[in-house]
Amino acid sequence: MAGTATWLGYRLARLAAGAALAVLAAACSTTADRERAAAEAEAQPEPQRPAVEPREVPLVGEQLRDRDTEPPQLDVEPQRAAPPDIELQPPDTGPDRQRVALLLPLSGDNAGLGRAMQRAAQLALFDIADKQFELIVRDTEGTADGAKTAARAAVDAGANLILGPVFSSSVRAVTPVARGARVPVLAFSNNRRVAQAGVYVMGHMPGPQVQRVVGFASSRGLSRFAALVPDNGYGEIVTSALREAARRTGGELAAHERFEPGSRDVSGPVKRLSDYGERKQALKERIAEVKQRNGDGADATLDKLKTMDALGQAPFDAVLVPVGGKRLKAVAPMLSYYDVDPSEVQFLGTSTWADPSLGTEPALVGGWFAAPSPKGWKRFAGQYQDAYGEAPPRLASLAYDATALAAVLARQAPEGERTGPSVYAADRLTQRSGFAGVDGLFRLSPDGMVERRYAVMEMQRNELKVLDPAPDSFRAVTN
Repeated sequence: MAGTATWLGYRLARLAAGAALAVLAAACSTTADRERAAAEAEAQPEPQRPAVEPREVPLVGEQLRDRDTEPPQLDVEPQRAAPPDIELQPPDTGPDRQRVALLLPLSGDNAGLGRAMQRAAQLALFDIADKQFELIVRDTEGTADGAKTAARAAVDAGANLILGPVFSSSVRAVTPVARGARVPVLAFSNNRRVAQAGVYVMGHMPGPQVQRVVGFASSRGLSRFAALVPDNGYGEIVTSALREAARRTGGELAAHERFEPGSRDVSGPVKRLSDYGERKQALKERIAEVKQRNGDGADATLDKLKTMDALGQAPFDAVLVPVGGKRLKAVAPMLSYYDVDPSEVQFLGTSTWADPSLGTEPALVGGWFAAPSPKGWKRFAGQYQDAYGEAPPRLASLAYDATALAAVLARQAPEGERTGPSVYAADRLTQRSGFAGVDGLFRLSPDGMVERRYAVMEMQRNELKVLDPAPDSFRAVTN
């Protein structure tokens, strides 16, 4: 089924403009190139497999050759037709195919996410893959046992690379199967604990995002940081990353509090974080003291004190709140209510803030957060919307980037190696200059971790503004 999809994708992309848009390529063709390719397509309604030369094929997202090479840009326009609704047929079973498995929860509670990620992978196929590339899709059922069974089926089918699964428990179940078959895994989890040599974690991890936004805040003169985090493993990771980032920049973690992830009332942790009770009592004592005085000056001071809710400012310059959605909309005004004034304390966040609708909450306007550069996501989301009639979930970009990476490496391998396992050897997957995808520049490390480059964004009302663009290489970054 998937083999036919890639062949049809190649024909559609060729007939549409002669050059497929790919998020993992290093350069794009000129207008003249595209017009010439389109003319060739019209003259050849039944195209033959092209001879692909890495430097000549207009693949947007090819791996960079060295760390000083200019990274790919993501400002090109799509030059292909959207995937049509078609009934796919089983692929040929000949040996001349590069088989890559895609493991997703296509049934169970997370079937909607799985289907969306499969669609994103389908877009990458139509954008990049040639007829030698075959994507084998297997359902994990959203469980560890299902993932293990899917991985065995993928290995038995001859997969040389596994993309997915999504959840860390499923990654753990897949790992021994993949390692036993010497098949690398590009997992969609963001749990660093499941990363290891040959099992690469593609998800966006909170630690690097915290380091990025704290570094930026430090460069703006902020040094006393606080954190309000969920009381779970994620909150522990964020707090540890904040403490380390503050130390590196010469600052300190001045305060931190945890709240129950499912709790509707976070007033207790917020009050403790801001020293609200002590500051409230200090205000009462100050008012009582001023009342003992006489004169107009005392009256003016008293009038001013009566307009205040607590005495003094919160004991930090910036507060990190690494949650999003409805939870963030509930927590942010609570901070403001208990006298953590956004005009005096800088609100900070992670990529969970990357939603313009959050700007309707006044306390969040002006807040800073680290996230992937929005340009690539905006373009990808538009393509997905056009093709499928709905917006993609945020995790869909991982499936696109992983599929595109796999297809690009297959196309750029030497002619005699394109269908073999050497295409996904560790040294090819972990190229030091990395790849450029929907979510910007990234590279895989030998220990299974992913390194990404993030932009610093500012929350505005119904809009996200780039304050500091994502670095364009993996050279040392200084704020």
